[in-house]
Amino acid sequence: METETLALAQEIDFSLLALFARATFTVKIVMLMLMVMSFWSWAIIIQKHIMFRAARKEAAIFDRAFWSGEPLDELYEKIGPEPQGASEKVFSAGMLEWRRSHKQDGALIAGAQARIDRAMDVAIARESERLNKGLSFLATTGSTAPFIGLFGTVWGIKHSFEQIAISQNTNLAVVAPGIAEALLATAVGLVAAIPAVVFYNKLNSDSEHIQGNYESFADEFATILSRQLDS
Repeated sequence: METETLALAQEIDFSLLALFARATFTVKIVMLMLMVMSFWSWAIIIQKHIMFRAARKEAAIFDRAFWSGEPLDELYEKIGPEPQGASEKVFSAGMLEWRRSHKQDGALIAGAQARIDRAMDVAIARESERLNKGLSFLATTGSTAPFIGLFGTVWGIKHSFEQIAISQNTNLAVVAPGIAEALLATAVGLVAAIPAVVFYNKLNSDSEHIQGNYESFADEFATILSRQLDS
């Protein structure tokens, strides 16, 4: 009996592709869904790494220009009406409101400081939304993929027991393939979830750090304008 069992087990293909092909329709749908989630998660991870690297580089270049001693009006004119980088957008929002707060005779309209702060806060909020876009999908994948995979496993094991009952055969060579196919769904779920959780934490931390730099710059810029308002 053991010899026959070993012979039957050796004839069964346990490769990942074969396990997927033998799985039930429901389990196949679950695994395909998890594969799509994993692929999309990696696309977001790569895109965010590129975006954050560009944001840090742009901020460093702008900081050097801002603190170079060049007059702010000249820097604003150099950037132009359509700034490209996030730091430039925050700066341009503050400068634009600063200029709008001056009357034709050169006097300042009341409440200029508050309006400048709000203008820069709006610019920072827009950039924060752009930085965080897609991170919620990573969080969703990290929290739901294991349970989706577990559902596929439970469904696959249920199907395996049904086949055992129909065939009335509890031979290991009969039971093992169905169990292996079912467990593959959980494995795919973990493969999708683990990188999503790890990189969500990393990218969320990077995003908060970049946003903190924007807010620090806005505070420093507001302080400079406040001195000019007081004088």
